[in-house]
Amino acid sequence: MGEFEKSISFDGRDIRLKIGLLAPQAGGSVLIQSGDTTVLVSATRSSAREGIDFLPLTVDYEERLYAAGRIPGGIMRREGRPPERAILTSRLIDRPLRPLFPYWLRDDLQIVAYTLSMDEQVPPDVLAVTGASIATLIAQIPFNGPMAAVRVGLVGDDFIINPTYGETENGDLDLVVAGSPDGVIMVEAGANQLPERDIIEAIEFGYEAVQDLIKAQVDLIAEVGLEIVKEEAPEVDKSLENFIKNCATNEIKKILAQFDLEKGTRDKALDVIKDTVATAIQELPETDPIRVAATEDTKALGNTFKNITKQLMRQQIVEDNVRVDGRQLDAVRAVSCQVGVLPKRVHGTGLFNRGLTQVLSTCTLGTPGDAQNLPDDLQTEQAKRYLHHYNFPPFSVGETKPLRAPGRREIGHGALAERALLPVLPPKDKFPYVIRVVSEVLSSNGSTSMGSVCGSSLSLMDAGVPISKPVSGAAMGLIKEGDEIRVLTDIQGIEDFLGDMDFKVAGTDSGITALQMDMKISGLPLETIAQAIYQAKDARLHILEKMLEVIDKPREEMSSYAPRLLSIKIDPDMIGLVIGPGGKTIKGITEETGAKIDIEDDGTVTISALDESRARRARSIIQGMTRRLNEGDVYVGRVTRIIPIGAFVEFLPGKEGMIHISQLADYRVGKVEDEVVVGDEVIIKVREIDSKGRVNLTRLGINPEQAAAAREASNR
Repeated sequence: MGEFEKSISFDGRDIRLKIGLLAPQAGGSVLIQSGDTTVLVSATRSSAREGIDFLPLTVDYEERLYAAGRIPGGIMRREGRPPERAILTSRLIDRPLRPLFPYWLRDDLQIVAYTLSMDEQVPPDVLAVTGASIATLIAQIPFNGPMAAVRVGLVGDDFIINPTYGETENGDLDLVVAGSPDGVIMVEAGANQLPERDIIEAIEFGYEAVQDLIKAQVDLIAEVGLEIVKEEAPEVDKSLENFIKNCATNEIKKILAQFDLEKGTRDKALDVIKDTVATAIQELPETDPIRVAATEDTKALGNTFKNITKQLMRQQIVEDNVRVDGRQLDAVRAVSCQVGVLPKRVHGTGLFNRGLTQVLSTCTLGTPGDAQNLPDDLQTEQAKRYLHHYNFPPFSVGETKPLRAPGRREIGHGALAERALLPVLPPKDKFPYVIRVVSEVLSSNGSTSMGSVCGSSLSLMDAGVPISKPVSGAAMGLIKEGDEIRVLTDIQGIEDFLGDMDFKVAGTDSGITALQMDMKISGLPLETIAQAIYQAKDARLHILEKMLEVIDKPREEMSSYAPRLLSIKIDPDMIGLVIGPGGKTIKGITEETGAKIDIEDDGTVTISALDESRARRARSIIQGMTRRLNEGDVYVGRVTRIIPIGAFVEFLPGKEGMIHISQLADYRVGKVEDEVVVGDEVIIKVREIDSKGRVNLTRLGINPEQAAAAREASNR
């Protein structure tokens, strides 16, 4: 294929595509550009590996720091492990792309996206999502696309498509909508407690723009002389499948109809049925085609059994409107909550149970120095002062495997919970703490990410963080059989695993704060999405009511083990004075008081100590050092040193001046020691501040009213 260029005029912006310029040996590649933001996306297909019974799709998104004209830090001076945002972007590409590949495809597929250039206006992530669809089409991989994505922002009362970074930050909505010709396939959003109707309107607004991009891709593929590949599923012998159905269907139905069975008991009962079928296969003659097929494909029995269970579970929901645990479609499992589960050395804890899902969230309060810097991200951001980490150990699902660093799923779930809680956190000037919440999944049977949102709200309130409102969340599911659609509230593990949708909705009683929708089918109509959002509201409010029964507002007192923070503002020109040469001054204050001191470039000084009196002492010293002195100011001070020509007096913490011997009294003084000794408390007035900043003091000319006011101020 030769070089080809196309420009798409899209909502006031041009999206420029270049095909055939770069990566000629990739299966398909496209350079997609808007403004100066440029992303290279490639799609490559390799032959299937033997024994693979799933789609081995790998999606990698990487940011090159040269894209922003920067050189990486560290000893190596090259990019290392992808930062968190790059991992989240990889997931953002993967989630709407994966459901559009045929269920039978087993070839190795890899999507690689590089941000090669980036400006300060256009985010690269939605360009990468759309680019992945174009690259896949060019690579002639079987694909039920095209697919495209846009970002929707809300500035004032107006929705805008693909807002700039600034517009997103200053608006009340950051929504990514991805769709196919069949409907919406993925939603990812953070919102400032927006009503459900606004979210639904935003999704509809975004999908209209997605359809324009889909049409542009169809035109593009035709212009370059290609076709969209939609291969039919290969025909397979169904003898083995039919044998398993005949042996297992009635028995599986009986198990699924026993609504009082716990998850573990039901799974064991299904395993017994599967073992019985395996025995029946082994009892067939060795030359029987069914036994031969099962021997040649050792995974066939397990996969077929799972598919039969899936079909019967879905049939039960569609035909009888009842689920495997006996719940109605809109019912929430039993909810229970606790706070203060751990000793107060852990600053706040919340334990959230919903059915067999259990999440323990802990809240830790830190100082500004604990904020997470993000130096490897292309987009300059302020340090993160709220961190949410999610852990999913193997014992939570009764399994054993080595513990590893958090994977993409854990990072994604933590980011979703973080986004859900950000809108209710107090501003930095009201609550200068850095906050870290860790959600430990102790038992999992569906919707642990929303469980972590609920548990984290509890832990924040237990720690005394003045959140504006608690946040709850619920995960919605879907069963679609032909034209029949059933929306499920609070899905459990089997409904997530065998269903068609996982739609997580979090928010307060005032509105939505976060959304994340993933599909296993090729798209949903907007009316079904609206139904799920409104049905989720009832679930969220029910769960919130249970949470408020345990703790209905943040505690007024923090744990005695949490640091006490005091914050003051100083003139930025005086930062160097407080730090001192080589940090000598600030180290001295820390050693004297035991307090930790953090200073920001704008002059904000945050002082922390476990003992509040120590923090107040450090604050007093810094205030004294940085206070602007005026001639004539009167203070109470203490004599610190005597020299032949006068006495040194500390009249503010860390601030000294000298009283010349001639200014000690209104008569001639023979020796300084005749008037004052070290340790004496004296009332002094600032007489002069010389050109070198030295303060000269006097005891003369102080009237009784000034002296009384100075004593009152010193006693505060």
